[in-house]
Amino acid sequence: MRPLLALLLTGTGTLAAASEAPRFSRFSYDGRAQQRVTVGPDQYRNPILSGYYPDPSITRVGDDYYLVLSSFAHFPGLPIFHSKDLVAWTQIGNAIDRPDQLDFTNMRTSQAVFAPDISFHDGLFYIVNTCVECGGNYVITAKSPAGPWSNPTWLPFEGIDPSILWEGDRAYIVNNRAPSEPARYDGHRAIWIQEFDWRARKMTGPSTQLINGGVDLSKKPVWIEGPHILRKDGYYYLTAAEGGTSVNHSQVVFRSKTLLGPYLPGPRNPILTQRDLDPARPDPITSTGHAKFVQTPKGDWYATFLGTRPYAGDYYNIGRETFLLPVTWTDGWPVILPHGTPVPLVAPRPNLPRSPAPALPTSGAFAYVDEFDGRTLALPWIGVRTPRAPLYTLSDGNLVLGRATRIGDRSGAPAFVARRQQHHRATISTTLRFAPDRDGERAGLVAMQSDDNYLFFGVTWLAGKRVVALYTGDAGKERLVASAPVRTGPVTLTMEANGGQMSFTVATGAATRSLARDVDVRFLSTNVAGGFVGTLIGPYAWYR
Repeated sequence: MRPLLALLLTGTGTLAAASEAPRFSRFSYDGRAQQRVTVGPDQYRNPILSGYYPDPSITRVGDDYYLVLSSFAHFPGLPIFHSKDLVAWTQIGNAIDRPDQLDFTNMRTSQAVFAPDISFHDGLFYIVNTCVECGGNYVITAKSPAGPWSNPTWLPFEGIDPSILWEGDRAYIVNNRAPSEPARYDGHRAIWIQEFDWRARKMTGPSTQLINGGVDLSKKPVWIEGPHILRKDGYYYLTAAEGGTSVNHSQVVFRSKTLLGPYLPGPRNPILTQRDLDPARPDPITSTGHAKFVQTPKGDWYATFLGTRPYAGDYYNIGRETFLLPVTWTDGWPVILPHGTPVPLVAPRPNLPRSPAPALPTSGAFAYVDEFDGRTLALPWIGVRTPRAPLYTLSDGNLVLGRATRIGDRSGAPAFVARRQQHHRATISTTLRFAPDRDGERAGLVAMQSDDNYLFFGVTWLAGKRVVALYTGDAGKERLVASAPVRTGPVTLTMEANGGQMSFTVATGAATRSLARDVDVRFLSTNVAGGFVGTLIGPYAWYR
């Protein structure tokens, strides 16, 4: 049993007796594809990972491909996926799955672990990463990408977004740091490189600035970050994101004959962006960047990168997603997409043997049900911040939630276990038993983008009555939207998401009723809530 799951499933610590605690007997999710496209037998669909899976870093070991993604203050963190064909992906682990690895206490949901990079050398997998406001830059290792991963070794350099370049038996870390001169404007950053002694797990030698500001410093480029270096045909190619993570996001490229430069920008920068397209175009994919290249055994090149799929304007509730496209090389320079070209929703499959279809798809329309009848929760289940004590147990086909902090209290982890909302059009449902007897006690479904922006839909005690209620939290202010008395016994709660609106239905026995329809939930979008994460939806409880 994984150490985290052993901690959470002992049934000891702060868990209340099962007869007192909320019991969830079922969780179901049914997501419909946002765009209507036809995928042919020799094609694949973008994105390859739907929903909140940003900052993809890819590596190949033999015929196997591995992805690691950002997870910020959610726990377990740094999800790792495996594929044989770059199209069908299966989650195989979480690199941060033990409370002793990293402590996210007091972290906002969009702090903690940013932009990991995965690589392989001499029998070990490496992840270098930044824990924002909780330690800085670090490296962890594992013999298997599924884990267990080591505790962090902290690396004393400033900045974010480190990645490792393996040069024979030597290693170098390239990352975003402050420029060597005083910053000329907000967002003025630089790319640096320093040797990494992988045997001693420490930085060594001088740091060298490779890129100051971006492609053209005179134009005040902002937030050069997410750098990676690869070697091809006698050149070192440095690719990085530029322009920030919103609609001006892009990917740029430089190259040099020597590792330490000078690096010259490519003639067709940016090599990926959607900022020059009509915002009113149908089915837009926006904010593309943070790419990493990978080469197949047959010599073909591909890039994984992040993007967003707004349902209107710049509103999207499901976070930043992972896309895949081929890389073409012209006159010694790579291009992911020519200027003015939209990211295709469907593209030709890579020339690779096909992976079996995953048990849980990660793209297109899909559905799943969790009856909570196993010994552990599946790998995609996550919570908010590092738990200090057990939050739940699985008992007789029920998820039983314990006593913990309220949502919004960053001093601890709430009794909230959730899955990513991966479609703007989705139906999410759960069945629970809960008998509150004090004002404020509640159990049900929570849709959460941040500690300040969330909604609660479930059973609570209000003005001396057991009711089912819908509360919305926007910018830290909670509001009761609707409530209705509900009898003792099992209650089935259903949320219907449709872009920026949600509807809420309650079933008890044979009776089903609507509690609220077409509620505006744009406060769960990144545009309103800010930050870097997507919406999580799952069982939650707070009681005394």
